[in-house]
This record gives sequence, C-alpha cells and structure tokens, in this order.
Amino acid sequence: MGALRRTLYRLLTRRLSGKTRRPLTQLLAVKFVAMRGVRTQAELAERLLVDAPAVSRLVDRLEEEGLMKRCAGEDRRCVKLQATEAGQAELGVLEEVTQSLDEEAGRYLTEAEMAELKRLLEKLQAGLSQVATQPMECESQD
Repeated sequence: MGALRRTLYRLLTRRLSGKTRRPLTQLLAVKFVAMRGVRTQAELAERLLVDAPAVSRLVDRLEEEGLMKRCAGEDRRCVKLQATEAGQAELGVLEEVTQSLDEEAGRYLTEAEMAELKRLLEKLQAGLSQVATQPMECESQD
C-alpha cells in the first residue's frame, strides 16, 4: 500500500505542476477543511500525517495567501479553520487532476474490478478506523 500511495502522490504532483503553482499538500489541506469537515489544526495534522509545527507553518502560509483563515472557536484556546472562497476555487484543479487519474486507472482495471477494489478499500478503512479509535492495551509488566 505504501508503494501505491507514493506512486499516486508522484502522479498527482506531476500533473498538478502543469496546472497550478500550489503543492499537493496545500491543496489537500484546503480540501480537508473545505469538504471533509476538518476544523482544527490537530485534525488537519492527523489527516496529512504531519506533526503540529508543520501544519502550523502550512496554515500560516495558506492564510498569508488568502486560501484559509483561522476563526475564533468556542473558547480562546481553540481556533477553527475555514477555507476561503479563493481556497475553494483552487480545489477545481485538484478535482480535475484526480478525476483524470481515476479515468486512467480504468485503463488497468475493469469496471467490476474497480467496484471490488473500492469495496475492499472501504472494508479495510472501516476495520482500521475501529482499531484506531480503541484505547491502546498496556502490556502488564510482571
């Protein structure tokens, strides 16, 4: 799965480079905030698989460029993220590139194989999500 993830990342990056100056990570950050319900920097760090300082710098840059803004949360300790109209406009390029990649995958897998792959990935996602939300068991030390 790691090799497939790296291949997809390289393909997306290469195809985006001809259409936007934005790095894939920036576009993914805006997408997660705009469309996937990610509202805090901690959630964004988890989705992007980066640490808190890295996501803080990323949000700083996106805010400077007018693609995202930080809004006051329920209390002063909490900051909510929001994609701006400019940020949402940038997502069209990402959608176009991911759609073309989906279509290209259809060259290698039949429609039935794609449906089965989707079903299996959703099943794996659901199972691993359950494991991720369970408390970690501590090994007893005798």
